[in-house]
Amino acid sequence: MTMFHFFNCAILTFGPHAVYYSATPLSEYDTLGTSVKTAVVYLITALVKLVCLATFLKVSESDSFDPSQEVLKALIGFIDVAGLYFALTQLTHRNISQNHKFQAVGLGWAFADSVLHRLAPLWVGARGLEFTWDYILQGLEANANLMLSLSLAALGSLMWLRKNKPKTLIPIIYACAGIVATMPSITSYLRWGLKWHLPEVVGFQMLTSLTMALISWQLFAACQKPSSA
Repeated sequence: MTMFHFFNCAILTFGPHAVYYSATPLSEYDTLGTSVKTAVVYLITALVKLVCLATFLKVSESDSFDPSQEVLKALIGFIDVAGLYFALTQLTHRNISQNHKFQAVGLGWAFADSVLHRLAPLWVGARGLEFTWDYILQGLEANANLMLSLSLAALGSLMWLRKNKPKTLIPIIYACAGIVATMPSITSYLRWGLKWHLPEVVGFQMLTSLTMALISWQLFAACQKPSSA
């Protein structure tokens, strides 16, 4: 029963990444190499963030919400944006379209995040003798993160790679990218500042990630249309 629960949670956590890759044209265009290189960039970025957090953040003796520390965390979190910029603009990609490039980058980014932050807790905790919903919620959180990573990669692609986008959409693109980039700090505030329970936080993440994915898709589609200028 414990291994059955572990495999269920593991499939919920990592399965959507494999399904997305195989169900979209990414598999047809053999973009796996791009996703793997992006995952490596993510790991390097995570190491840089870890060093910055250990250097600049104070060790808190309680779980209370500290606004100044959370603002600092949010600023350090923008290192992710720099890593994503490097993955989108500096990595060598095969002859794939901009549409497939941002999807491959977002997928590799989200998968590396799930492996780094969720594999070990899942392996240790989900095999326990007592059933808990925490690891199912963790899997749902990974799905929300997948949508957010794809959204941020799409918005980054529009910001940094798309030159002839409509000027009226530029502020919206940057605003949406800012919201997605600060989502970890927003959820941290909900959990530790407002004392939301984990199911409420995960529900908020799922709703927000779906909303941002739809908005990003609409923005990307609008920017793909020929300019009337």
